[in-house]
Amino acid sequence: MTESLNSLEERRQELYFELGQLGDFRPGTISVNYRSCGRSNCVCATAGHPGHGPQYLWNTSQSGRRRAQNLRLGPEVTKVEREIANYQRFTQLCGELVEINEQICKLRPVEEIDDEKGLNLLKKTLQKKYSGKSRKK
Repeated sequence: MTESLNSLEERRQELYFELGQLGDFRPGTISVNYRSCGRSNCVCATAGHPGHGPQYLWNTSQSGRRRAQNLRLGPEVTKVEREIANYQRFTQLCGELVEINEQICKLRPVEEIDDEKGLNLLKKTLQKKYSGKSRKK
């Protein structure tokens, strides 16, 4: 069953409102690491010991560059978790928004041109716009 244009436009407005209510967000993940310090007399050098930690890292990759940032246990980890969850919700809302807009575009009627002169002008404009730029006349 296809939805009506009005119901799709209402859903799109709801999505825009939800996007406006998201708050702070950032992409990435939080990882937990345990590391050994490298000193031979430290407890982390014994077999089976996980190492020093846990150390919480926020990891992200943006514009081809990878970044990591240490996070302090407690409110800072909680804050970054919330921002990552908001980013995941942001991407979900954007995907849904694209789907809704595609449906709206399919349902919206095409504008009709009645006069011959206007139609010919539009054809010429479109031919110029979409003609191959590499072609020589």
